[in-house]
Amino acid sequence: MSETSVRQQSTAAFYGQAVASFAVAMAATAIGIFRLNADAWVRGFLAIAVLYLVTSAFTLAKVIRDRQEAGQIVSRVDQARMEKLLSEHDPFEKL
Repeated sequence: MSETSVRQQSTAAFYGQAVASFAVAMAATAIGIFRLNADAWVRGFLAIAVLYLVTSAFTLAKVIRDRQEAGQIVSRVDQARMEKLLSEHDPFEKL
């Protein structure tokens, strides 16, 4: 009664769209900061803040993914234990 879970994988089009969207957003932000009518230190601060935000977002996404995968592994182990117990159990055996 064990079911092998199908690994969901993104299509190439979805992956390409995500990469393109990220590149356009970063380019637009960089151009906006570069063309901002402010002192160089203000533009530098904004550039560093954007880079920090991007790295924090990537880290958060990785942590969430890792926790979800760890939960799936624990669930699979628990399911395997239950299947083993059920397969070894004989309801007609006398106590």
